[in-house]
Amino acid sequence: MVHSATDILIIGGGIIGLLTAKFLSEEGHKVTLLERKQPAQESSWAGGGILSPLYPWRYPDSVNQLAQWGHQYYPTLANSLRQQTHIDPEYYQTGLLIAAPDEIDQAQTWAEKFGHSIGILDESETLCCEPRLKKPDPATIWLPDVANIRNPRLGQSLIKSVALSGVNIIPDTEVTQIVQSQGRITEVRTTNHTYSASQYLVAAGAWSSTLLKNILPDFPVYPMKGQMILFKTKPGEIKRMLLKEDRYIIPRKDGHTLFGSTLERVGFDKATSPTTKTELASIAQDWFPVLKTAPIVKHWAGLRPASPEGIPTIAQHPEIKNLFINAGHFRNGVILGAASAQLMSNLILSQTPIIDPTPYEIAPTL
Repeated sequence: MVHSATDILIIGGGIIGLLTAKFLSEEGHKVTLLERKQPAQESSWAGGGILSPLYPWRYPDSVNQLAQWGHQYYPTLANSLRQQTHIDPEYYQTGLLIAAPDEIDQAQTWAEKFGHSIGILDESETLCCEPRLKKPDPATIWLPDVANIRNPRLGQSLIKSVALSGVNIIPDTEVTQIVQSQGRITEVRTTNHTYSASQYLVAAGAWSSTLLKNILPDFPVYPMKGQMILFKTKPGEIKRMLLKEDRYIIPRKDGHTLFGSTLERVGFDKATSPTTKTELASIAQDWFPVLKTAPIVKHWAGLRPASPEGIPTIAQHPEIKNLFINAGHFRNGVILGAASAQLMSNLILSQTPIIDPTPYEIAPTL
């Protein structure tokens, strides 16, 4: 049985797929979204929700341009979602402390270029900013305008929002084949039904390469596992996000405090390790001794869609003109997701793009 009463079929129900569905439906288009399990439950749920790339000056301009758009857009998005769905995504501007004393010059150059506030704090200033930190570095980079968002709640509010706008969300529907003929996608076969549309978007995170294996066999996106833990503390116990040696701590409004994460290239394995849990807890408690008495309420792993230099693909297929791809955001899916979804919507609808799409195009086959 073929279901075809849709303009655009999106494969992938994470934050990026949901945001793209939101933008497309707001333009008056019929959108169907297929998700292999439940929407917003993979890396969209598992990540930390820092609304900045980690060490943003280490990334190319193409990543920072997406992040800058998202930085400006997220306060408005969070407020509108809260009012529309009564689910608060918990946008929380805590600021971000970064212990990278050897990168201060690069950080200041980045901040000037992209219009971010920045401070360089000595030990006493850092302790004033975050009193619970055990031992600050002699110089700490301070980005006061960086916020975090509680991505599980963001996902739930987006699900409700796009459903209210008429998007047809179909969970527990794994795509088994994307069928092409004469330079076009003609249908998508799943475990339950076959679907057809005018245009198709693959936005399936780490699973995108698997879906595209017969269309783009060398598509450079692969899963990278990250394990994280969650402490329960008093609200306001830890006030600021802190990034140090590729680990980070993220306080939530209600007192939960998230700590992560690992980088493990182990395929699609999402198993957690007691050894890793102990290691993460030990580092977090060394940074913040108050956490020694805080219970660990959750330990989990997610699969990031890793890509070269962390630059996502946001593009129309060069030969299959009704196929679009939006994947490969690596560790920055939430902050890059809003701009990439808007840019993807622009490309699908042949609108003027919000930024130059050239850096995100599909590399030509040699």
